[in-house]
Amino acid sequence: AVQAADVKYPTRPVRMLVSYPPGGPSDLTARLAAPHLSDALGQQFIIDNRGGAGGTLAVGLLTQSAPDGYTLLLGTIANATNMTAYKNMGYDTMRDFVHITQFMTAPSVLTLHPSVPAKNLREFITVAKQNPGKFAFSSSGNGGSPHLAGELLKMRANIDLIHVPYKGAAPAIADLLGGQVQMSFQTALSAIPHLKSGKLNVIAVASKKRMGTMPNVPTMAEAGLPDFEVSSWNGLFAPAKTPPHIVAALYNAATKALLTQDIKDKMEAQGAEPVGNSPNEFRAFVKTEIDKWEQVIVKSGAKME
Repeated sequence: AVQAADVKYPTRPVRMLVSYPPGGPSDLTARLAAPHLSDALGQQFIIDNRGGAGGTLAVGLLTQSAPDGYTLLLGTIANATNMTAYKNMGYDTMRDFVHITQFMTAPSVLTLHPSVPAKNLREFITVAKQNPGKFAFSSSGNGGSPHLAGELLKMRANIDLIHVPYKGAAPAIADLLGGQVQMSFQTALSAIPHLKSGKLNVIAVASKKRMGTMPNVPTMAEAGLPDFEVSSWNGLFAPAKTPPHIVAALYNAATKALLTQDIKDKMEAQGAEPVGNSPNEFRAFVKTEIDKWEQVIVKSGAKME
């Protein structure tokens, strides 16, 4: 019998599917990690961007692929929220994926266009209550964390905002900068350059504690909405039934990469933190995310399709 250790992996390039267009947070994370994975495993890791359809295009390709470690997915929060959002999605994040490790977490930050007459969260909620349906928020697409953070804000602050979904984070931010929409939850990665240039006002971060990259920006709790935590995250998934020795090889290479000073520095500069949890921990985390956002989606009646 062939021992698992004798089965060489990988012996050819590995495809990493990313369910968003180039330039967004998931794409940037994939491009940070790919060279380290290539170095560790001796084969090229190629990024394959398949944007649109709420991340379901990339997932479709993953679930149709052989469980041989040559097609992987950099999955995101959308792979948790889709479980509630779509009636007949054709896949189950818990059943059809092997969870390898979480790459990063990036707290959402609430950004306003300077035309909005509010300097903090309380002022914004007051202005929004006085102008129901006047303010629109952009998102990177239905079911992603920027969309859900907006729905959670509507529910918790009892305000009426219009949701405008885009195909990815980059166009969502472009229209916010242009003033076509008035607000957006974004990753700090996307917001920091515009905070520095004064093109956007960053009024709160949706994390437990303040971020090192923006020490003056209060948490949502400090700003007046307790227990308001939203992070976008991503992690590495393989098709179900991928052999354990392949999962182990990918897990070891990925966690080694996430510990490098290079990735830590680059992620921190982008307002994200590397995670690198075990397959079991990652699986448990995804399950809690599915349950948490199911409540928001069902209560808010958020449209996902």
